[in-house]
Amino acid sequence: MKTRHKRITFIAAGLAGLGIAAALVLNAFQSNLVFFFSPSQVAAKEAPIGRHFRIGGLVQEGSIKREPDGLTMRFIVTDTASSIPVVYKGILPDLFKEGRGCVAEGKVDSDGVFHADSVLAKHDENYRAPEVTQSLEKAKQSANEAARTLSK
Repeated sequence: MKTRHKRITFIAAGLAGLGIAAALVLNAFQSNLVFFFSPSQVAAKEAPIGRHFRIGGLVQEGSIKREPDGLTMRFIVTDTASSIPVVYKGILPDLFKEGRGCVAEGKVDSDGVFHADSVLAKHDENYRAPEVTQSLEKAKQSANEAARTLSK
């Protein structure tokens, strides 16, 4: 084999190896990617059904219900415009309470119930995840616009 052919073979093998490595990295990145949706977006069917994502908002007052098995909890997450029922089996964080912010990760069933794998609670009165703040502000703006439209 000539030196030129060896060099071309080496370059082709290097490019193939780089391509395979890039494909594996992108595949791993996409499978670990988790999107955030507000309850309004989930209610509008913008969230993928049967795929993992995060939902965030406030835990609706009076909505926390414990199942007889002691581990399964049912509650409602709201952004003041829409509400989504959530089912979680496990131990909730100590700071999880009604009227406080939470972020749940899981998937929505075809019946519209969000089945959470993990639940995170807001850690103090001053912090709120930026996505939750934005979705709450958007929901308030749309509610104000709807109220103005009805009053005209």
